[in-house]
Amino acid sequence: MPEERLTEDLLARLRAAASPQEYLDEEVTLDRTLSAYLHELLDEKGMKVAEVIRASGVQPPTVTYDIFKGKCLHPGRDKTIMIAFGMGCTFEETQRILRLAGASELWPKVRRDAIIAWCIDHGMTREECDDTLWDLGEKTLLGTGPLR
Repeated sequence: MPEERLTEDLLARLRAAASPQEYLDEEVTLDRTLSAYLHELLDEKGMKVAEVIRASGVQPPTVTYDIFKGKCLHPGRDKTIMIAFGMGCTFEETQRILRLAGASELWPKVRRDAIIAWCIDHGMTREECDDTLWDLGEKTLLGTGPLR
């Protein structure tokens, strides 16, 4: 997987450029799709799509296959997070998947997001994360649970 530059570094280069074209000529932008990134992660982690579907709990499976095929470009935030859990993604990988899915990243200032981020960072499964969300009075990724 190609190494990506930090957003802060790129923003500094963009601001310092005399024109947008000067910045674009440096070829630092990415043309990566959600589907392409998910397949990079599958290869890196040695996983199959069917394994991810089982581990993620995303229903129905045909929707998930469409996400991996690139037919569904914006699967929704919770579904995207569930796929990240199904792949055993790191926090950084999850944030990148969310960006590529056109969803907002996990933000530690939001109670539910903070819980999900903590679960990801501690290597929990989607089921364990849902249990933690439920125990703390938040909606689960499956869309159930008490709402404070």
